[in-house]
Amino acid sequence: MTIKVLVIDDSALIRSLLTEMINQQHDMEVIGAAPDPLVAREMIKQLNPDVLTLDVEMPKMDGLDFLEKLMRLRPMPVVMVSTLTERGSEVTLRALELGATDFVTKPKTGISDGMREYTDEIAEKIRIASQARVSTLQRTVKQGQTNTAALGLLKNRLVSSEKLLIVGASTGGTEAIKAFLLQMPSDCPGILITQHMPAGFTKSFAKRLDSICKIAVSEAVDGERVLPGHAYIAPGDKHLLLAKSGANYVAKLSDADPVSRHKPSVDVLFDSSADAAGKNAIGIILTGMGKDGAAGMARMKQAGTYNFAQDENSCVVFGMPKEAIAHGGVDEVLPLLELPKAVLHKLVASGTQSLRV
Repeated sequence: MTIKVLVIDDSALIRSLLTEMINQQHDMEVIGAAPDPLVAREMIKQLNPDVLTLDVEMPKMDGLDFLEKLMRLRPMPVVMVSTLTERGSEVTLRALELGATDFVTKPKTGISDGMREYTDEIAEKIRIASQARVSTLQRTVKQGQTNTAALGLLKNRLVSSEKLLIVGASTGGTEAIKAFLLQMPSDCPGILITQHMPAGFTKSFAKRLDSICKIAVSEAVDGERVLPGHAYIAPGDKHLLLAKSGANYVAKLSDADPVSRHKPSVDVLFDSSADAAGKNAIGIILTGMGKDGAAGMARMKQAGTYNFAQDENSCVVFGMPKEAIAHGGVDEVLPLLELPKAVLHKLVASGTQSLRV
């Protein structure tokens, strides 16, 4: 089935390039191209596209204002394509909060050749967007806005200092991670997170989470100690690994090649956790397309880790959790908003068992 795409951009050159690039694909076609949101609004009504590509800076109505109205009145998959998404990562994060499925950055120079280099990436993100559950993303956004109270303190120093939470996510993951971290108490174990995201965005993502969560959230730094009450997010151009240094856990960064086509890769993080933490970790795999993390989570389970997966109904894209379940690495499958409480209960139970030994 052909994916119908509507391109919205005030640049005639970008509209032409995107149309050419998308129409090269065997499974999609551009059914219209609009120079501003007002024209786009009428074309959506007439053409009923499956996916929109949307610029941010446009005349007559800002792209974010249009996105907000669109998600309120007629939710549908949107891929942001804008120069602003790189130099203003806050704008990108706001677009994801408003309900955009994903984003692609325009090149700073050499627009024609630069855009053509993005052909495969743009096409893949449109494919993923066409499968996304936009209503689920909207629900996650709304729940994340209202469900901001952290769960009660663990009050168990052993659990906080010796246990770890290891998290992987992709499409839809920024809002899922936010919803998960908002419920973490200030004395939770250290959390390592790999979210598929390009370089230049993870620092802003971490900063935004840090401003709203009870725990401290930061972009991971090579060699830093993993502390309770802290979450560490893989930089967008590095793999994040867990390692041991004496009695302490530390974060390690690697510039190795992509794994499962991703850098950072969830498999890399999960594999390192299996080796370094074993049964002292709890694994969590959230919404995302593809199978990154499935093999790594199976290895975590073999090493004694107890693993959770987000359920299909609460995922924007069920690919990664589905693959992890199929690989036999998942112990428990739960809706997103039930995961934090279940994870903390498991931590308390494991801590009590440790104290009895």
